[in-house]
Amino acid sequence: MVKLLLQKSYIKYWEVTNSLLVSQDYIRRNMLHVKDKPGNLSINLIDNIIQYGIQNCTYIIVEGIFIKKIYGHMLFNNLERANKSLSYYYNLSFEETIKRNNTKKLKKFSKTSMKNWFIPHDFLENKNEKIINEEINQFQMLNIILSDLNLNKLDINTFNKLKL
Repeated sequence: MVKLLLQKSYIKYWEVTNSLLVSQDYIRRNMLHVKDKPGNLSINLIDNIIQYGIQNCTYIIVEGIFIKKIYGHMLFNNLERANKSLSYYYNLSFEETIKRNNTKKLKKFSKTSMKNWFIPHDFLENKNEKIINEEINQFQMLNIILSDLNLNKLDINTFNKLKL
């Protein structure tokens, strides 16, 4: 949800129209229909899309559950290619992950399936990675990112309008 709000805020409030959202789940599950395992087809496609974004877009938002042993090398290479890169890791407990999953409007995952893919503390460990704890809400997270990008923070009323 934060990534969509972030992209909306770029377009609506800072008039940045050339931002790119790269969603690991959408590419892997909806476009390619592949399992999240080493060597899956989505890795190269995500890599190519990110490289396109680095060459052509002002902002690239890469989001998803990127298991380090599967996606780490590709992500590290792209972080090195970019002029400026920021990365954020939500350090959530399994219980908090379940709680957040249950608030989703779209497809929810079962506790059993989540237990199969949940990897605690799977940090990318790059130099700019920020570890975000579960007490940080969407409003706070969005403002952390905006501040890191040297963009004006949003007030709560503007944030609530973006959520509509």
